[in-house]
Order: sequence, then structure tokens, then C-alpha cells
Amino acid sequence: MTNTQANNPLHGVKLEQIVSRLVDHYGWQELARRVDINCFKSDPSIKSSLKFLRRTQWARDKVEALYIAAFASHSPWRQ
Repeated sequence: MTNTQANNPLHGVKLEQIVSRLVDHYGWQELARRVDINCFKSDPSIKSSLKFLRRTQWARDKVEALYIAAFASHSPWRQ
């Protein structure tokens, strides 16, 4: 059972790293366009986004999916 996370591109990546990298890559405005949630639109910050995403699973799922699509090396949607 040493490789149980071998195929998980998010293994070992913290939510703060995910949000920070997406903001660096897209900026808040484009991130809000791609993931339509208010914490990315209205006075966005890493701290407020993390608070919301930790409480709201559907939003976190969308953010993680965008991260995988943008940065996972094996993803066919890599940008």
C-alpha cells in the first residue's frame, strides 16, 4: 500500500498552494470567470478564498479540477 496515492495529482499539494498557483497563473479576474464564486470576484484574497473553499465542497471540487487541468503533467487539457 505504499503507492495508494500514485495516480492522485493533488497528493501532497495543499489548498493554499493550489489557490496561490491559480492566482499567479490566471489572476483573480480570470479565475473568477473560470470558477464563478464570489470569493474570487468581490475583494478577493487567498485567506478569504481558503476559508470559503474549506467549507464549500462543490466550489473546492471546481478549483481542484481547474488546477488539475492547468498543471497536471499528464492532463490532456494542460495549458
